[in-house]
Amino acid sequence: MKKVVGVSDLKVSDSENDLIITHALGSCLGITAYDPVAKVGGLVHVMLPLSKADPEKAKLKPAMYVDTGFGVLLSAVYDLGAQKKNLEIIVAGGASMKKKVGEDYFKIGKRNFTTLRKLLWKNGFMIAHKQVGGNKSRTMALTIANGVVTINKKPLNGKPKMNGLSQTSNPSRQARV
Repeated sequence: MKKVVGVSDLKVSDSENDLIITHALGSCLGITAYDPVAKVGGLVHVMLPLSKADPEKAKLKPAMYVDTGFGVLLSAVYDLGAQKKNLEIIVAGGASMKKKVGEDYFKIGKRNFTTLRKLLWKNGFMIAHKQVGGNKSRTMALTIANGVVTINKKPLNGKPKMNGLSQTSNPSRQARV
């Protein structure tokens, strides 16, 4: 089942039939957390770096901000059985949607990614894969069955599996996904 994540929203799942997807990641960040052992994952679409900009709004929509949204994502996947030691974190977005670098005065995309990196480091997480920056919008999707994350329909962290094996031409070189 396809679960669509809007801006300032998140979805989690423990159903191997689910695909969690978000569209229009410009300066926003899409962050996935996936536990391959529990086959549990989620995706949050955050818009701004810090909740201190509007604490009242952050209480109503914690997924709007990097600092509160990531915490809500973690809590939700932990509630479904994920364990921190197994989590794979993948990030996309953080673009500048201006044509020229000098036109991006607020640098929201860059600030979003910097805030996330600091938050991850403080909490003992590493980014497994990322596609951030540039000046293009992205669509990010997480397949719960195998943890494959696609950006604009291209796998970022592996190849989709068929019959329990990854798609490679040489069986002796099959990647673990």
